[in-house]
Amino acid sequence: MIRVLLADDEHLIRGALAALLSLEDDLLVVAEAASGPEALAMAALHRPDVAVLDLQMPGADGVAVAARLRTELPECTTMIVTGHGRPGHLKRALSSGVRGFLPKTVSAQRLAEIIRTVHSGVRYIDPELAADAISAGDSPLTARETELLELAADGAPISEIAARAALAQGTVRNYLSSAVAKLHAENRHTAVRLARERGWL
Repeated sequence: MIRVLLADDEHLIRGALAALLSLEDDLLVVAEAASGPEALAMAALHRPDVAVLDLQMPGADGVAVAARLRTELPECTTMIVTGHGRPGHLKRALSSGVRGFLPKTVSAQRLAEIIRTVHSGVRYIDPELAADAISAGDSPLTARETELLELAADGAPISEIAARAALAQGTVRNYLSSAVAKLHAENRHTAVRLARERGWL
């Protein structure tokens, strides 16, 4: 029997998946969670064999949860299901030890098959998501440029970004200008949008 944890902040989706997976003879949903912290708590309590994690959850996203589980519960295999499979997300997930990465559009029967696959030690990456990741390439942004674009995402002025990053305003302008140039964007707001679309933020 494969013990499964389901984590998704959409109650209807999580409940439907739990009901459908319970029809499988060899799968047992031992816990459900609606947020990243709850997923970690449930994993520690129930020690599942496989954790099926939504990419975007409150508190901590699926990749962050997978990274923690890799350290705290290494015998638990993690997989990500997402409605937003952007290239940067896949790369982050793989570097966090995720063994499965698939869109939410898969059927419950296919999800059950993939749970068995990753539990057996084989990695499963949705072919379309993998192709998108390969064609998008790696982020051209440095860690500092990425950090400052994140701080600029809510439209904060340069002075506020500089204060939050503990940098001089001129330094912040230089980093943001570099990020804008690398992404071939008209301004920092467009750069934020482009970086998000590619999963680099």
